[in-house]
Amino acid sequence: VRAGCVSAKGSFVDLFKALVLGILQGATEFLPISSSGHLVLVPWWLNWSEPPLIFDVVVHLGTLMAVLVYFWRDWLALLRAGAHALRSRTVQDPDTRLLLLIVLGTVPAAVVGALLEDAFETTFSKPSLVAAFLLVTALLLFLSERVQSGRRGLEDLTTRDALVVGTAQALAILPGLSRSGSTIAAGIMRGLPRAVSARFSFLLATPIILGAGAKQGFDVITGAEEVSRALIGPLAVGFAAAAVVGFVCIWGLLRLLQRRRLYGFAAYCAVFGVLSLLVALFN
Repeated sequence: VRAGCVSAKGSFVDLFKALVLGILQGATEFLPISSSGHLVLVPWWLNWSEPPLIFDVVVHLGTLMAVLVYFWRDWLALLRAGAHALRSRTVQDPDTRLLLLIVLGTVPAAVVGALLEDAFETTFSKPSLVAAFLLVTALLLFLSERVQSGRRGLEDLTTRDALVVGTAQALAILPGLSRSGSTIAAGIMRGLPRAVSARFSFLLATPIILGAGAKQGFDVITGAEEVSRALIGPLAVGFAAAAVVGFVCIWGLLRLLQRRRLYGFAAYCAVFGVLSLLVALFN
């Protein structure tokens, strides 16, 4: 069980912390700058204790709400196509094929998360390692922009594309290595345009965010951590902040990548990573 908790006395400070952490989760889950890295480094910079597990569950549900609301038409079409494919036992529809590629791309992260979660969890207490992986994120974003962007669409995705992007998502279990950054970069390196790569990244994120929230929720239900009534306010604030900010960031990033490159995000990760690494080493 993660040590520390958000104080539950209902004060403005508690709600403020919940708001900040909810905004961080909502923004960094989808922007290519690492949600895990920021949720470790920002409280460390501010000398805040880690929130309880239930707070992690709620803000994950907030980001899940954001991606489901934004892509509800896509997921409705994908699920309908999947149901039709099960009845007809054919895979001819483009939506059915995309759904199968999303399932295939999810497998690497599901396997790595199930087998190595405990091993990687120990790195969350080491800000220097998190900062170092932020530099890796910066490098991936920079290198992806050195590759000529292709013109393929989601309908042109191949099995190899799904496995490469899915493997990049699995590696993002390392805190500081951005999930969206690594998957978008992998898609670009496979010849996808930035906006198409980002769209596939967000669709691929949906089952992973759902799985992570379900796993954490199960830990709470089975008694890993008690939930206080006084936490209702901070939990509601964190959920709302993560959902709203997550939705806005998905909308903004998909439009930004139609005309802008990833160099700005790479520079941000590099600067934040270097500063955090220097502070961690000197401390």
